[in-house]
Amino acid sequence: MNFKLDQNSPVPLHAQIEIYLRELIKREDYIKGDKLLPKEVALSKKLGVSRNTIRQAINKLVHEGLIERKKGIGTKVIAKKISTRLDNWISFTKEMRNQGIEVVNYLVNVALVQAEKEVYEALGVPETKKVWKLEKIRGSKEAKYLYSVSYFHPRIGITGDENFMVPLYELLEREHDIIVSTSKEKLKAVSADAKIAEMLDVKKEMAILKRERLVLDVGDRPVEYNTVYYHTDYFTYDIDIKREL
Repeated sequence: MNFKLDQNSPVPLHAQIEIYLRELIKREDYIKGDKLLPKEVALSKKLGVSRNTIRQAINKLVHEGLIERKKGIGTKVIAKKISTRLDNWISFTKEMRNQGIEVVNYLVNVALVQAEKEVYEALGVPETKKVWKLEKIRGSKEAKYLYSVSYFHPRIGITGDENFMVPLYELLEREHDIIVSTSKEKLKAVSADAKIAEMLDVKKEMAILKRERLVLDVGDRPVEYNTVYYHTDYFTYDIDIKREL
């Protein structure tokens, strides 16, 4: 990537370098973390400016959480994480779009199955019934962020012909007149087993985040039992807790 400072520009040199670095870190090899950013000394010599000028530009990106310095290693791009809140229930697709990330569906599979006992207990459905199962692997162009498995109460009327590429709860409301209102959730850290490791392209035993969710309608009736496994390099949960006085 060729770049030359414009000494006659009204834009300060450190700001020009900042613009250059912002473009540089968009490259795939930097995004994936395969390549370190050029060292301050190398940039200083290449661009003909002091290290302080280089450092000023780099510090701006560090403070914004775009890159990180590691002593003895170098400076690299920080993998962008999707941050979601427990007190702000919004679809994953909308979360991604709100942060300017294009959603990629790596897998969307729906089938009528005999489920595990915990699914029937959560949904309050007899174990003799088959239930609709929806599997999704979603992320960005760079990586897979999550593997999701949903089971639906037979009352919903899922047929398997729905377009599950669209946000789920919008689909349920539009096609089945189901309005969800409550989500009961459990979060815990787990080690990726062989199946999850394959689904998310991670190493077996890697620490990942598991979320179990029971979704209820406005009448407090079970709609969906959902389990999601999150690649923690790309996803975080934010929680605010206020002390009662």
